[in-house]
Amino acid sequence: MKICIYPSGWHGRLRQGVGAYRPWLLDQGSLTRRIVARCPAFNVRPVGTQSGLWQNAAAQIRPQRALLREVYLYCGTTPVVYAHSVLPLDSLHGTWRSLRNLGERPLGDVLFRNPRVRRTPLQFRKLHRTHWLYRRACRDLVRAPAFLWARRSVFILKHRPIQVTEVFLPGILAL
Repeated sequence: MKICIYPSGWHGRLRQGVGAYRPWLLDQGSLTRRIVARCPAFNVRPVGTQSGLWQNAAAQIRPQRALLREVYLYCGTTPVVYAHSVLPLDSLHGTWRSLRNLGERPLGDVLFRNPRVRRTPLQFRKLHRTHWLYRRACRDLVRAPAFLWARRSVFILKHRPIQVTEVFLPGILAL
């Protein structure tokens, strides 16, 4: 069982020095739709889904059992985003029951189709080589950059939270 704790270090405002990543980080719409509009060869490559214990003290969400899903979003053969989603088992009922078995389907397709889904404000972080998300995101990269930019938010449907973290890889800038 993996334990996933999100410590502080995330910010509600985007810092300076983001450069060309800024429009990607600040976009409030579906990241999947935005990439698909710029890349006809879009695909999702799952890394894995495992059970774990999740805690997000910053969002005041109590520790709970969850599915931890990792995928890469690709444009052709280029990875452009690494996504880490936390799907608490308590949230995977009713409308969100199908999230247990997404496979190569993007999570964003489900989240942005339902108008009743609320999204918390985005939080941002510059990830350095020592951060576990940086190391996970760089697995499929030929050359790892000095740092990566990430954002996260929680999607809520009927008081059921799902946290999505998106790490933007250098390939996104070509779109």
